[in-house]
Amino acid sequence: MCAQPKDPDRYTEIRNAKARRDYFIEDKFEAGIALKGTEVKSVRNGRAQINDAFGRVEKGEVWLHNAHIDPYEYGTDNNHEARRQRKLLLHQHEIRKIAQAMEAGGRALVPLRLYFKAALVKVEVALASGKKQFDKREDLKKRAEMRDAQRALRFRR
Repeated sequence: MCAQPKDPDRYTEIRNAKARRDYFIEDKFEAGIALKGTEVKSVRNGRAQINDAFGRVEKGEVWLHNAHIDPYEYGTDNNHEARRQRKLLLHQHEIRKIAQAMEAGGRALVPLRLYFKAALVKVEVALASGKKQFDKREDLKKRAEMRDAQRALRFRR
């Protein structure tokens, strides 16, 4: 008897759509995240949002603020809060590097994606600096030019 095929919908990846549009991404870090059981089940169902989330260093620990994970629909009365602070699990040297960069000013800690690695939930966070309006316009122009070039090459073949 052959093994059952894995369900691709079960292993979801939640992306921050606003991150690359609004920020210049500099350094990336992979962090674990301290979640409750019902939160893991909601993330596995794809019921999370990190578009408005950000990270802060407080007392030598990194916390993820404003990440929304829906309460698990089959949970009990002890279900989790949707927008609670969640601790990010990083090495001390990574925390020091993040803290120094944020204290220097002009940088934010932004989550890029939330995903499963084996059975663990991981968050890819990045040190980022904000884009100005004209930077966003330049990016849109570059993307439009690349799209036009791709179309021209497709029609040539």
